[in-house]
Amino acid sequence: MIVSNTIMKKLGIPVLVGIPFDGQSSYLRGAGDAPSKIREALRCDASNSWSELGVDTGMSGVYEDSGDLAFHETAGSGTSGQEENPRQVFTAIEKGISALLEQGKRPVSLGGDHSITYPIVKAFARRYPELTIFHFDAHPDLYDEFEGSRLSHACPFARIMEAGLAKRLVQVGIRTINRHQREQAQRYGVEVFEMKRLPAYEKLNAAGPAYISFDMDVLDPAFAPGVSHREPGGMSVREAIAHVEAIKGEIVGADIVEYNPVRDVDGMSATVAAKILKEILGKMIAK
Repeated sequence: MIVSNTIMKKLGIPVLVGIPFDGQSSYLRGAGDAPSKIREALRCDASNSWSELGVDTGMSGVYEDSGDLAFHETAGSGTSGQEENPRQVFTAIEKGISALLEQGKRPVSLGGDHSITYPIVKAFARRYPELTIFHFDAHPDLYDEFEGSRLSHACPFARIMEAGLAKRLVQVGIRTINRHQREQAQRYGVEVFEMKRLPAYEKLNAAGPAYISFDMDVLDPAFAPGVSHREPGGMSVREAIAHVEAIKGEIVGADIVEYNPVRDVDGMSATVAAKILKEILGKMIAK
């Protein structure tokens, strides 16, 4: 597929940005070390750079990489030195994403735990007030608070929806929803498509800008064991790609979160994360 430079300029070039933060993980640390592992797998010579939509993501100029965000208040990054105030980190994330958006780019964030999606979307909402979020996950992440924290990785979509940062939230692959989160989904008008109700291709249609938040544990642990919260009965890689390809709308950004290298098996989950990243990039570039 030939990608027009005019089209790329109009939509904004995708740009990778690592967010090495797992300070709001509730069970295991490790996701903060994911960005470099995903990049390494994306560039591995074991595969090539072509997406299944026929886009060569390795072609010069089709996307950029801005490196990792730095959190100056921290004593370190990744799994160490993360006892910092999460509000300070979230402010740094919001500012970093805002700066990329102001440059006319489309950030694709590599997490990190899922708490980072809240400050990311805060930045997006100022530029795209009619945002639709397509959220792939085993968990709804709609807790009002979890283990005493309202900023936990179990809460980002409660914060997003209560603040009115998205016009629609469509959740795909959910299979752990409890009574409280079901009530939260009803309260905020969330469109929840549980794993047992898939496929949901026809529901992935945004009348305007769209954002993809892809939690690696939406996949069955047989395909991606390198996550902190393994939940059997999930999507295959093929099902996930098919749903990403079915998205209609202008994809203005994305994140891939909750890959935990500490739990990986022979780099298998890193390879899968890189595959999902390549297909999301291909979708953004092809559009």
